[in-house]
Amino acid sequence: MKRATAKRRALTTIKVQAFIIHPVTPASKAGEVGRDISDIMEEAEGLAHAIDLDVVWTRVVNLSKIQAGYFFGKGVREEIAEKVKDLEPDIVIVNHTLSPVQQRNLEKEWNAKVIDRTGLILEIFGARAQTKEGRIQVDLAALQYQRSRLVRSWTHLERQRGGGGFLGGPGERQIELDRRQIDQRIIQLKKELEQVRRTRDLSRKNRDRVPFPVVALVGYTNAGKSTLFNHLTGAKVFAKDLLFATLDPTMRQMKLPGGQVAILSDTVGFISDLPTHLVEAFRSTLEQVLYAEVILHVIDASRHDYEQQRQDVIKILEDLGISYEENDHIIEVYNKIDRLSGVQKSDLGRRTMISAVSGEGVAALLGQVTDILNRGREVVRFILKSEDGRALSWLYDHAEVVARKDGAKGVDVKVRIAPANLGKFTESFGYKRKKG
Repeated sequence: MKRATAKRRALTTIKVQAFIIHPVTPASKAGEVGRDISDIMEEAEGLAHAIDLDVVWTRVVNLSKIQAGYFFGKGVREEIAEKVKDLEPDIVIVNHTLSPVQQRNLEKEWNAKVIDRTGLILEIFGARAQTKEGRIQVDLAALQYQRSRLVRSWTHLERQRGGGGFLGGPGERQIELDRRQIDQRIIQLKKELEQVRRTRDLSRKNRDRVPFPVVALVGYTNAGKSTLFNHLTGAKVFAKDLLFATLDPTMRQMKLPGGQVAILSDTVGFISDLPTHLVEAFRSTLEQVLYAEVILHVIDASRHDYEQQRQDVIKILEDLGISYEENDHIIEVYNKIDRLSGVQKSDLGRRTMISAVSGEGVAALLGQVTDILNRGREVVRFILKSEDGRALSWLYDHAEVVARKDGAKGVDVKVRIAPANLGKFTESFGYKRKKG
């Protein structure tokens, strides 16, 4: 009777109740050096809140070893089973990777739906993906994850969430497919993703013909990338104090000091222990970072564990093939200094510090971006025909105009321009450089 009442209650409420169990294993202890357990639990709860789960109980479990079939030892499993029986959560989240067998056995023993960290992140991504490419990537990652978990129907959340996200939407369809059908769908999705990639490559080639430099934002989730993106471009990208608030990549034009135009790209936030196949699925999106002339690594300086988050981002960037420490076109941007005291700011030393909310430090940051983009560029003088507005407009769009004088002989203009653009300008418009 009690269980039936609980089910009726769940069907009529928005929030789904959840437990979070965080296991501390010998291996995870090594990986969590520099991070307090409170920070880890705060992040796990933030992931749950990102899809409106109501966390009603949390537990940190110290494990000397992992049990092959159940992950947890018998005593811990019995303790959690009693808590599940008492509070009747809709879902139990294990903040670690579980094997399909471990997940299935824990569900049977606890008589509750169990998902691991990968499943939770997939649920968030499934709820947030808006573009065609984003949905393809989420579906691909979800299918690859689900393929080995064809054990029983995931119905507990499907009725309550109405088809939104991984557990309550794609999961409902996927579980009805056999492994052969899933394999066929994976092949199809990979083909669709490859087509999207070819389209992006074509767009990049077109942009190379009329190029604007690309500046990419990367950083830990909730570091403030989207807020900075909005500040620099005047866009209204969804920016909220929420993990994975931005999933789909967004690109907009922005003006740099001197009038130079650049493309600013916002990307999905990174997180510690980001599942490998999720990184692989989103590799095509993150590849735009590889082609960026400048990378802005946004760091939440208001967090006491910002150094650990910095290292997590560096690891993912290096997994993508970006050499970090020797890279002279990466700027580390320490954000949210509006939340810091004077002493905390001084502790950061001569690092690039900004507030994406107030705009403090942003002008200096743009100056650094401009300096990097201007490396290898030279100052060239042209005298343009007064009536040749198209050539003058091209220079304003593709170079930095450092001096201009309109006279009887035409427009005497000096520009700082990249060698490739210099060649394109002289070839397209027929002007030769002048001395001086």
